[in-house]
Amino acid sequence: MEVRLDGRSAIITGSSKGLGLAMAREFASSGADVAILARDPAGLAEAKALVSEQAQGKVATFQCDVSKADEINKTVAGVMGAFGKVDILINNAGISRAMTVDKITDEVWQDDLDLKLFAAIRLTRLVWPGMQERKWGRIINVLNLGAKAPRAGGAPTAVSRAAGMALMKILSNEGAPHGILVNGMLVGLIDSDQHVRRHRTTAANVPYDEFRTKMGANVPIGRIGKAEEFAAMACFLCSDLAGFTTGTAINMDGGASPVV
Repeated sequence: MEVRLDGRSAIITGSSKGLGLAMAREFASSGADVAILARDPAGLAEAKALVSEQAQGKVATFQCDVSKADEINKTVAGVMGAFGKVDILINNAGISRAMTVDKITDEVWQDDLDLKLFAAIRLTRLVWPGMQERKWGRIINVLNLGAKAPRAGGAPTAVSRAAGMALMKILSNEGAPHGILVNGMLVGLIDSDQHVRRHRTTAANVPYDEFRTKMGANVPIGRIGKAEEFAAMACFLCSDLAGFTTGTAINMDGGASPVV
């Protein structure tokens, strides 16, 4: 079974590194035009070179801080100018924040919600009319396991991700009559840039392969996930092959979540 996205165009936020970059590469090699969004111009240039290696469609980069409404508006207009339409939106941008509620300031709450929730709301609002008019669209909200199974000390991320899951469900019900399918993908332990950074700051004296193996020891499947595995699932959900799948939040976690 070959998953193809020929003729489709996609926005992927936070796609200069990690899971976002893996999705950009997978989508581009499957025939989609891909807009890579990130804040760092150097990272965007590196990402474009990597994505373009096997791209079968157009690849464009946009420097964008999706926590800012004006930058979202400008960027979506730029993507429309480059590709003519947006068929696929992957709301992937975000950072992991975990602390006890008594230590979270109003500013931290607002920053987290702007980046992880309001960015998805604003981007969706801009691309939705075109999807509705064409009777075809795909949106994925990239969340984490805390959206379903929040733990003590897991805020503010678990709260913003739970809100993102609720948004996904609402959009799936509103979009289904118009051919717009909306799903969530909940990230467990998957090899990504955040783990590389964590290794660098907390265990630099341990080889990364050993660090990664230890991280995956308690995952039922016996290892951490690969970014390419995550990207393959995202690509499938955005294809015509997944035409009956909407409104679901899929755990990408090797069986780790206590909640189905």
